[in-house]
Amino acid sequence: MKTYTYTEKKDTRSGFGAGLAELGRTNPNVVALCADLIGSLKMNEFIDENPERFFQIGIAEANMMGIAAGLTIGGKIPFTGTFANFSTGRVYDQIRQSIAYSNKNVKICASHAGLTLGEDGATHQILEDIGLMKMLPGMVVINPCDYNQTKAATIAIADYDGPVYLRFGRPSVPIFTPADQKFEIGKAVQLTEGTDVTIVATGHLVWEALEASKTLQEAGISAEVINIHTIKPLDDKAILDSVAKTGCIVTAEEHNHLGGLGESVARVLALHHPTPQEFIATNDTFGESGTPAQLMDKYGLNRGAIVNAAKKVLKRK
Repeated sequence: MKTYTYTEKKDTRSGFGAGLAELGRTNPNVVALCADLIGSLKMNEFIDENPERFFQIGIAEANMMGIAAGLTIGGKIPFTGTFANFSTGRVYDQIRQSIAYSNKNVKICASHAGLTLGEDGATHQILEDIGLMKMLPGMVVINPCDYNQTKAATIAIADYDGPVYLRFGRPSVPIFTPADQKFEIGKAVQLTEGTDVTIVATGHLVWEALEASKTLQEAGISAEVINIHTIKPLDDKAILDSVAKTGCIVTAEEHNHLGGLGESVARVLALHHPTPQEFIATNDTFGESGTPAQLMDKYGLNRGAIVNAAKKVLKRK
């Protein structure tokens, strides 16, 4: 089994900041907007190098989405930045009416997603955003797994013509994907090969899935791990090819089990290849205050939970 190691941890929001800075140097049409969270979104480098291409909107997220939509009419490629909760729930009407409905080329970049925002608690955490955004017609939904992949995704979406929701996070997580990777929207990445169970994961749960696969290997269980960085459009073929070999699947995400990656995968399986499935996700609940590690443990979003789910689903084959 292929194994993955890391020498450094870094937050995925810094990957966004690095990607945005690189776009500032290579694509003159890229502009950035922020709702009073420059430091949290790591946008300082872009701003320092391109002050005339940055717009500080303040705590007026709905206005930010309207301005971003308007900027596309002049050929600009706006990247909006704020917390995931404020990037989606607070401004859903503006995104639906001004961006998605008219297929505006806006990149909605959302940090501090999921439980791992941590101590700020349920009012700032969001576990519904993937569902909200994937239901909008034409909206691409991307949730990369580490610093390098977030940087690559940020750069790649500038070349995509249409609205994109890019989701990333606050905590430092292992960097295990290549720095020179080519990011392909809608193309899953198979990380390990396996014959007994498929594990598809997104975002922070990808590393946990890899660690779970090591534990399963020690127990004589061969797990195939797939990184689903793009939730919409979903790579149906990668999922179906894998379950054709393994006969069962575990989905893992830092999101509500309602409306997230797991439900998207379940739909593919129901239509094309009914397969036993277990879900690693939050169970229709809001979050709470705590450290990221405490919350991931309490809500069962970790390698141990993935191992248990894999053993459970194997019994259902």
